[in-house]
Amino acid sequence: MIMIRAIIRPEKVGIVLSELSDAGFPAVTKMDVMGRGKQRGVRVGDVFYDEIPKEMLMMVVNDEDKDDVIKLIMRNAKTSLKGAFGDGKIFVSPVDEAYTISSGINQL
Repeated sequence: MIMIRAIIRPEKVGIVLSELSDAGFPAVTKMDVMGRGKQRGVRVGDVFYDEIPKEMLMMVVNDEDKDDVIKLIMRNAKTSLKGAFGDGKIFVSPVDEAYTISSGINQL
């Protein structure tokens, strides 16, 4: 199994979650996060924002679904056809074990 963490713009969360659910991936954890990328923040007029509000979507999928989920997130989280700075980042990592708390059963 694979864990996918996508950090995206808050205004893109609704469409990404809707598309994930429609594609058969309804199980997602969503968190408000703050951060910055390589650009080290953003200046708007005289104000410099060091940390930018984002949303992190976290989900675990089967190995064979990884590429489909990543493509779906990328397609729906972009702000334009080419994308733009601040559109986000996707991190992928293996999941060695996963337990259901109520039953104690290992899900893998």
